[in-house]
Amino acid sequence: MNPFPFRSLGIALLLGSTPLLAAPLDAALDESQRLAAEAKASQARIEQLDDASRAMLGEYRNALQQAEALKGYNAQLRELVAAQRKELAGYQQQLDGIERTQEAVTPQMRRMVEVLGQFVAADLPFLPEERSDRLAQLQELLPRADVSLAEKYRRILEAYQVESDYGRTLEAWRGELASEAGTRSVEFLRLGRTMLYYQTLDGHESGWWNPQSGSWQLLDGAARRPLHQAIAIARQEQAPALLELPVRPLNQEAVR
Repeated sequence: MNPFPFRSLGIALLLGSTPLLAAPLDAALDESQRLAAEAKASQARIEQLDDASRAMLGEYRNALQQAEALKGYNAQLRELVAAQRKELAGYQQQLDGIERTQEAVTPQMRRMVEVLGQFVAADLPFLPEERSDRLAQLQELLPRADVSLAEKYRRILEAYQVESDYGRTLEAWRGELASEAGTRSVEFLRLGRTMLYYQTLDGHESGWWNPQSGSWQLLDGAARRPLHQAIAIARQEQAPALLELPVRPLNQEAVR
């Protein structure tokens, strides 16, 4: 007879219950692993959300900085626009002033050109083509819309300056002299606006312009040599010298 009947029975019962205890344990382990995986996934999501939050915070701060910068830029633009509007208003005032100036100056410039033409017509008849061309250019310039008022005025003053300079210069040139016998090439000499002479190329005939009669008058032989020298001085072919030239005939003997 077995002296330990109850102990054997207990072992048999324990061995028989082992499969029954293993099932809940495996389930618990699976649940634990599942929970660990979910916790890990949750942690990953939390970290992702944290990174996204930091990124969004950085973007928000950048947006605030840009907003401040734009605010300052807009303030500068407002000041710039205000300054430009003020400048445009000043330009408009200037344009209005220019229009009024044009209304006042344009008739005056036209009158200046007319007076210049009258002066040239009444002056000694020297360089007629050059002076007529200059006058014609001014007359064509006045009605042009593509030329500024300042340029027109400058050209008119320039023409007046040229005419003024004629009164202080000595000039000699070769040109054509018209007469009843025809046209001849002669040497002209101008003493300012006081006297205008001519001398033929062979030096045998000399004359002066008489503004009272509006015609050429002959000079006697005594004036031919000093006139020839004066022409050479004007051409810078001879050193300046003191010469006696007839300014006006004092008597009929000076005119032939």
